[in-house]
Amino acid sequence: MRVPYYILLSNLTDEGWKTVREKPERIKEVNRELEGFGVKVLSQYAVLGPYDFVNIVEAPNNETIARVSLELGSRGTIKIVSMAAIPIDGFIASLKRR
Repeated sequence: MRVPYYILLSNLTDEGWKTVREKPERIKEVNRELEGFGVKVLSQYAVLGPYDFVNIVEAPNNETIARVSLELGSRGTIKIVSMAAIPIDGFIASLKRR
C-alpha cells in the first residue's frame, strides 16, 4: 500500500512574512519539523497568485495532515489549505475496477 499524497497550499500571515524576511532558512526548518510528524516533503514551491507556497507531501493519513495544519496554523504565521491527492494512474485504475 502506498503512502497517501497531499497538496498543501499556504499563505503566510504578516508575522510569517516578517519571520521569513528576517530568517529565510526558517522555511527549511519547518520542513524538518514536518518530518517529526511523519510527513515527507516531496517538493515545495514559492508561487505567485492566491497562495504563497505549494507543497507536495506524503503522510500516513488524513489525521496526520490535519494535525500538521493545526499545529502550524496555531502559531499565527501561516494558513494552510490541505487536499488529498490521487496520482492520475491510480485514479484511472480505480475507474476501470467498476
